[in-house]
Amino acid sequence: METQSSSRKSLRKHAGLLNYDEDLAFESIESHLGDLPKRRTKTSEDLQKETETEAMIAFSLGFPIDALLEDEIEAGVVRELGGQEQNDYIVLRNHILAKWRANVRSWLSKSQIMETVSSEYRALMSSAYDFLLSHGYINFGVSSSVKEKLREEPTEGTVLIVGGGLAGLAAARQLLAFGFKVLVLEGRRRPGGRVYTKKMGLKGNFAAVDLGGSVITGIHANPLGVLARQLSLPLHKVRDRCPLYKPDGNPVDERLDSKVEYIFNELLNKATQLRQTMGELAGNISLGCALETFREMYGVARDKEERQLLDWHLANLEYANAGLLSKLSVLFWDQDDPYEMGGDHCLLAGGNCRLIDALCEDIPILYEKIVQTIKYGSEGVEVKTSDLQVYQADMVLCTVPLGVLKNKSITFVPELPKRKLKAIERLGFGLLNKVAMVFPYVFWGEDLDTFGCLNEDSHRRGEFFLFYSYHMVSGGPLLIALVAGEAAIRFETTDPVESLHQVLKILRGIYGPKGVLVPDPIQSICTRWGSDPLCQGSYSHVGVGASGSDYDILAESAGNGRLFFAGEATIRRYPATMHGAFLSGLREASCILAASRNRHGDPVKGLPKRLEQCKVYLADLFRKPDIICGNFSFVFDPRTDDSKSLVLLRVTFEKCSAIIDENTSLGELRSGFLQHENPCLQLYAILTREQALELNLVSGEDAKLKFLYRNIGLKLVGVSGLGAAGNSLVSGIASSRRGRCKNLSAVV
Repeated sequence: METQSSSRKSLRKHAGLLNYDEDLAFESIESHLGDLPKRRTKTSEDLQKETETEAMIAFSLGFPIDALLEDEIEAGVVRELGGQEQNDYIVLRNHILAKWRANVRSWLSKSQIMETVSSEYRALMSSAYDFLLSHGYINFGVSSSVKEKLREEPTEGTVLIVGGGLAGLAAARQLLAFGFKVLVLEGRRRPGGRVYTKKMGLKGNFAAVDLGGSVITGIHANPLGVLARQLSLPLHKVRDRCPLYKPDGNPVDERLDSKVEYIFNELLNKATQLRQTMGELAGNISLGCALETFREMYGVARDKEERQLLDWHLANLEYANAGLLSKLSVLFWDQDDPYEMGGDHCLLAGGNCRLIDALCEDIPILYEKIVQTIKYGSEGVEVKTSDLQVYQADMVLCTVPLGVLKNKSITFVPELPKRKLKAIERLGFGLLNKVAMVFPYVFWGEDLDTFGCLNEDSHRRGEFFLFYSYHMVSGGPLLIALVAGEAAIRFETTDPVESLHQVLKILRGIYGPKGVLVPDPIQSICTRWGSDPLCQGSYSHVGVGASGSDYDILAESAGNGRLFFAGEATIRRYPATMHGAFLSGLREASCILAASRNRHGDPVKGLPKRLEQCKVYLADLFRKPDIICGNFSFVFDPRTDDSKSLVLLRVTFEKCSAIIDENTSLGELRSGFLQHENPCLQLYAILTREQALELNLVSGEDAKLKFLYRNIGLKLVGVSGLGAAGNSLVSGIASSRRGRCKNLSAVV
């Protein structure tokens, strides 16, 4: 899995990117914590400064400045939303996050935190610590202190993990630490999945090359950066300078380069304005169509050289998204931009296999186990592999790439919910390929990490358009040529000898006129990720007709907490990245822990507590619904206006003894009511915004009820029937409505 990064990454319009330097933040914290054993002995000014710094760190990790996460609300970390207790909790939470991030090599215990926290906040601190630990925000990774916490004797249930990539390995380590018995089934002969480091060159003079995921995109707050720090592995910043060359090998004029780059970004701005104007109507328009329409409308990049240069930027955009611009949604293609990791893009010395190898330690993995069938039900799960072996467990985590799900290589019994199947169909899964070459020496210069080359024809714009130098991190003179867009698809069936000949022709055209001899490579490798049956592509993107919500749907569990999903295509904020895959594994380990506790009636984290919380939140939300139509009330998610976003529906009628089905009218319900002090019966359903608006247009309450059953295919349920996904939606809307506290104060 490659990640969207380049020193010339498309300059898209970002919202909410962080000006945050993790190292400087740590220095600030350490300057406060270094000499004083207890924070409560500090001045108010010191405490406030430290609180603000810690809030920045928490923000960089995805926590809101003045509110709770949906998961925190669902976990019941505070007794009441809003108010001073929530304010105090947030400060404590941020303090714990910052304290661990300042020293990720050591296990952070509650007793260590209490050294810097006033005793009156012990219970609230414990609540924050338990949440952060169980959800993988602290004490994760591969340091010796973390590995010591892996339990030898399981105390929880059993979990099968399908796929030994970053997501599967991250989940496996967490689950072992939680006390689960875990077994990873990996179809390849090696771990890592789309993260694959290959040794190239001659014996005794090898170079390590990442043929899949390579660049750590944004080092600040990145969990992969945490792993590198724990292992004391050096990172190399990908330097910004990236000269471009014409098809004839001559350098591109810098002024022309700047002019076309400005045009490119203005075209993207126009595409952004288009979706703001059209709203949801833009959902069926591709980014490529929009950009080309605006290019023609404004008459830009008509000159041959300008058009070639614009094509280079378009190819770079297709590289960033692993998808053809003609298939990217103009409405949601950049929906993850606000959550990009801050800091430099880096390469790991020796290749990313060093992270994979460390994550594999002490993890039970069976290789060459290609999963064919996953059965799941109330009694547990059963996984069958191609060698006819059958494995049984309490739960199963599926981490296979989206391409495998799209191709239906695995049979799920029962079939996956239609909602999930449609999301799998809508999301895009594109392609990026590479030509990796080891040369006798570095002929391209020691001061370059990247350089690019324009192509003559637009339909070949992604063919060897960008080169990465790995000589600073690989241990040898190694160069990689990238192939994106349509060219990446053709590359799958092109003779590798022909591809290498074309790459060398480009390199000799650039360096020959400079008097530099370009030698034949010692060894070369051409990737074909699209032809690999265990991934069938590179990474995901939001296709036309899809939205960011589809990532959330893909992440939903099935089978009443028996079947779970992880991987880069299941994480809305960080898709198409290695760190996204890793974080999704941590997320699902937490979900599996919660499901296990719910199933066994855990008194602290179990369903009864969350059910009561959900009832309280629902009552509060429906005091002010967004739409009221007779007995039908709708509450929309204020965080998005996406037509596929979820909506809460409540239907109110008298308590009755009738069986409610598609033939039941409200009149029949009223006639069958039972005498009760509170005769009101309230049932719920979850539907999309589009379905809710359509339902609201139906005239008559009986007709609405039948439309809900027959046309939409939903049934009304009680609060407990909403399930985990419903609870999460309820708590998330409640958080956005009520969980806004200001003026954080230092309580520790």
